[in-house]
Amino acid sequence: MANEPKPRLTTQLLQKSAATFAEAESQCDEKCLYGVTDGKAVGTHLEHKFLDCLSEQFAFERSSSAKGIDLPGLGVDIKVTSFRQPQSSCLYSSARQKIFGLGYSLLVFVYEKTDNESRKVARLNMQHVIYVSAEQTGDFQMTGGLRAILQNDGNKDDLIAFMQDKNLPVDEIEAGKIADELLAIAPVLGYLTISNALQWRLQYGRVIEKAGTIDGILRLR
Repeated sequence: MANEPKPRLTTQLLQKSAATFAEAESQCDEKCLYGVTDGKAVGTHLEHKFLDCLSEQFAFERSSSAKGIDLPGLGVDIKVTSFRQPQSSCLYSSARQKIFGLGYSLLVFVYEKTDNESRKVARLNMQHVIYVSAEQTGDFQMTGGLRAILQNDGNKDDLIAFMQDKNLPVDEIEAGKIADELLAIAPVLGYLTISNALQWRLQYGRVIEKAGTIDGILRLR
């Protein structure tokens, strides 16, 4: 009997699979990670393992981390971080991302790594698995401050001054264009902390805290 085609991966299937994977991974011994302290190496291993697991069950477009987001067909990027310092980097596209969001959703695995010295194996206990919709991926302080200005009848000058005070990496012309857009439509409140750098530095403490209580931020585990 010919092999039946794999079902297409959907956002709902991705979320369900992430929760199932995290449950299994928390019980899995990893010899290759024993003694590894490089968080990037741990994250790459877990991300590839999850993608390989998905590939066995579903059909989907897969991208390398060097080329962009991991699941471009779904508009989702996978992030893996230690619970000790839940943060990661992401590609910088535009300063607008701090206000209008990254442009894609995030699937965040937060792990606690322990090494078993007698058996020479490591284990990744998955503390949290959180899905952050694209709409909620703006910077909390930036979007919150801009929303407050608009709610207090702020004008274009107020918005530009706030962006300058927050060191948003844009020139005055671009700040003016953004202000005009904000006066037309207020930004959605984001829940990431996004630090300025050559690459954005994303911090997940707030989404971990708010997951399951905010529309668009789901606690999968």
